[in-house]
Amino acid sequence: MFRSTLPILLLLLSVRPSMCQAQEWPHYGGDAGGSKYSTLKQINQQNVTQLKVAWTYHTGEISDGSTLPVRTAFECTPLVVDGILYLSTPFGKAVALEAETGKELWSFDPRLDKGRPSYLFISRGVSYWRSGRQSRIFLGTLDGRLFALDARGGKPVPEFGKGGSIDFRAGVAEKFPNRVCGLTSPPVVFQNLVIAGSIVADSEPRGPSGDVRAFDARTGKLVWQFHTVPRLGEFGNETWEKDSWVDRGGTNAWTTMSLDAQRGIVYLPLTSPSPDRYGGERKGQNLFGNSLVALDAHTGKRLWHYQIIHHDLWDWDLPAQPNLVTLQREGKSVPAVAQITKMGLLFVFDRLTGKPLFDIEERPVPASEVPGEAAWPTQPFPAKPPPVARHVMTREDLTDVTPESRAECLQMIEGAKLGAFFEPLGLQTTVLFPGTDGGPNWGGASYDPVNNWMFVNSMDLGQALRMIKGREGSPAAYIARGIPQGRFWDSNQYPCQKPPWGSLTAIDLNSGTFRWRSTLGVIDALLERGIPPTGTSNLGGSIVTAGGLVFIAATNDSRFRAFDKESGKELWVTRLPASGHATPMTFQGKNTGKQFVVIAAGGGHKYNKTFSDSLVAYALP
Repeated sequence: MFRSTLPILLLLLSVRPSMCQAQEWPHYGGDAGGSKYSTLKQINQQNVTQLKVAWTYHTGEISDGSTLPVRTAFECTPLVVDGILYLSTPFGKAVALEAETGKELWSFDPRLDKGRPSYLFISRGVSYWRSGRQSRIFLGTLDGRLFALDARGGKPVPEFGKGGSIDFRAGVAEKFPNRVCGLTSPPVVFQNLVIAGSIVADSEPRGPSGDVRAFDARTGKLVWQFHTVPRLGEFGNETWEKDSWVDRGGTNAWTTMSLDAQRGIVYLPLTSPSPDRYGGERKGQNLFGNSLVALDAHTGKRLWHYQIIHHDLWDWDLPAQPNLVTLQREGKSVPAVAQITKMGLLFVFDRLTGKPLFDIEERPVPASEVPGEAAWPTQPFPAKPPPVARHVMTREDLTDVTPESRAECLQMIEGAKLGAFFEPLGLQTTVLFPGTDGGPNWGGASYDPVNNWMFVNSMDLGQALRMIKGREGSPAAYIARGIPQGRFWDSNQYPCQKPPWGSLTAIDLNSGTFRWRSTLGVIDALLERGIPPTGTSNLGGSIVTAGGLVFIAATNDSRFRAFDKESGKELWVTRLPASGHATPMTFQGKNTGKQFVVIAAGGGHKYNKTFSDSLVAYALP
């Protein structure tokens, strides 16, 4: 008996580890702290070149803006839990797939009104909640609904809100029924709370509130609400002149928040108050605009904050999920939170107290010449690390990649001012860096806890705008105007300064120095002319794995890449159906034991006209 069963027992023991060690991706950033790190190493530096497409799923959702009012942006990072992959689509559907095959298991359509204009058709993902035998998917929509879906079948949970959803606009947007108020990023799940930021209209001074709120995960009832613009009697209200805080729009968390589940702290990356570029009738520092805020996740009580831009006039929101990291200080491990910014500056704080872990200096910055404006006289600059994005440009920096581009860009800057960093837009066209989408954006950074490095992708694309008087009756006295979309590039969308135009940077968090910096992206038409890789604009982020790899798409060249995390050398590159303006994820299959890497390739967006609806999974043969 013993001899006959021994081979079977040995076989089971050999199979069991790969099944038990299946690595999931249960949060948008891999974990609640947004590390975007995986312990998987089946795919590594030696075999990554063998990756092949394992499966492709098509959402069926594409808009190029010709029929529907806006374009689609497939920015989703899926989740994988218990062998099921959960994603959201540009039109707001939630979909469950068999993770190892891409076979659809269920889909839920919230029936978004596609004829109603919005910024873009966009959804970056869903959230997962489990309690005992219950499991739910939380899905937010552009039009202001928050759904709780049964994770097994995709049906709305009747006891949550009204028939499975709550009106997310209630309590924050009633005064502004025709203004945007919804969700594009997945909420944070903490115990039995669903903590949600929002996307709100920010082009006019008054609008829906950007308050961050927590709802009961079972019933949908409001549990707490944090006023991102403090009201009378609340801390920070004095930073708003007179009653300029009343019904103030913006100051919201449109991107993903982070959670320290062990300590019960949620970290809010907040955006600029509205309107984006004129603050003449909101004088003051404007808390909690452009601030990293730490809240008690149980109660919503403020624990600490740090304002990274005072009185924002540049639309330089805090765009990315904060990374919860650990730093070494005097031989001790310090729990920290790192916030990358559109300006390419990285701020690192003690996670518990908010104390800066690299010195921060308040430096004088230029004043505004716009009538009625009062730019704040100083802004904070971290001593380390160096910025990952360009801050200034001289005429000697003008592009020379092609004679045609140089001539076109020379014409664009005729009569323009090349502004200093943090110079407010003036009455003449001013060229500023970073541009309207920043250096880094919502893709943020990935963090390797083994060597304590962060990996940040960024672009160098300026803005060229000026301030003009608003029309009579306009809610803002001055508005920004300039070249189309304000982007400082030529008719081929080549930036007007010398390359590189896109970079991937490895930052050593212990020393605050760069370990390496690689050009990110190519422009095929320039390669054909014999011009070396220039880098490209990029939206989306990276992930890092124990296999020694940094995976990133993001670039405006329809490529998906893997870099050696130690050296920054590009090890693998493949073409996608369209540019992957999203952050990838990775998991290990429960049945096959294979490691998969998944990326949403939707293209289009703001940077190109090639659209796709593809979610692509890669694995070793």
